[in-house]
Amino acid sequence: MQSESALLQVRDLKKYFPVQRGALRRTSAWVKAVDGIDLDVEEGETLGLVGESGCGKTTAGRTILRLLKPTSGEILFRSKSQGGGEWIDVSTAPRRMLKALRAEMQLIFQDPYSSLNPRLSVGSIVGEPYLVQGELTRSERDARVKDLLVAVGLKPDHMKRYPHEFSGGQRQRIGIARALALDPQFIVCDEPVSALDVSIQAQVLNLLESLQQDFSLTYLFIAHDLSVVKHISDRIAVMYLGRIVELSSAAELFSEPKHPYTEALMSAVPVPDPRFEAERILLEGDVPSPIDPPEGCAFHPRCSYADPICRQETPVQRDLGDGRSVACHFADTLRLQPIQQEERSTNLSNH
Repeated sequence: MQSESALLQVRDLKKYFPVQRGALRRTSAWVKAVDGIDLDVEEGETLGLVGESGCGKTTAGRTILRLLKPTSGEILFRSKSQGGGEWIDVSTAPRRMLKALRAEMQLIFQDPYSSLNPRLSVGSIVGEPYLVQGELTRSERDARVKDLLVAVGLKPDHMKRYPHEFSGGQRQRIGIARALALDPQFIVCDEPVSALDVSIQAQVLNLLESLQQDFSLTYLFIAHDLSVVKHISDRIAVMYLGRIVELSSAAELFSEPKHPYTEALMSAVPVPDPRFEAERILLEGDVPSPIDPPEGCAFHPRCSYADPICRQETPVQRDLGDGRSVACHFADTLRLQPIQQEERSTNLSNH
């Protein structure tokens, strides 16, 4: 069923990579990087996507943008320019339509150093999307680039400089300006602050929030830092081994987690007070291989609540109401530990 308020709907999305061996490069197995995820992204919202490194977050984001061709599934996008507000399946869109869709779906890269061409000036980097789409004259392009640089907190004369002349935070602002060039509706932010200093992270996050209001943007915000995701997200999806295990509003997720993996992630969030001792949940064992995931629930080898049913049956994503869903056999009976927000604020205010 298609939501009237959604901008993007992902249905049973899978992305498998072949493992090839031998002189003939025969496929002997498949890496199940994304193994059947369902997501709705509402227009104007920020949906956070979190999980451990290697869980498939970045692959999911790039597959949604069709930078990687999906193995199967649907990626339905409500394009204003192509379908007049009708749903378009990005996964099967022809090349000509896909080029036009690129203007509406953009990506902010994780690494502000390697994502900018060191041989191009800032003006050429930010203005390159206009060359690809062939929309503006040289003078119009330069004027638009100057406006974008000002919008992201840089100066118009910065367009004549090169990436090596800027700090990491400034480079990320250049990358954000490039993503905004073609006036997109939807932007995948692939860990846009993980490579930055903590003090700069807050500036970039505030900039993204401000730009969201000014440009009417919708974000899929990928990160592994829960504190960052909580700051910027309206809803949060928790991903483990290629699957979504919990989806909830940010407030509900942090006050009442429903999946044991979410509980473990929250216990790892550092508290900025040396006098506060949080109970850390240490997960046993390593993350299973996406080539050969466990039978049943993929999290059961590391879960302290696992029962025999967890080893035998794969839990389906169950709707708990109010837009909340979880893939756990015991979501209704477990009483999990939320992140210690009240204790943290008390300790900080008393000292």
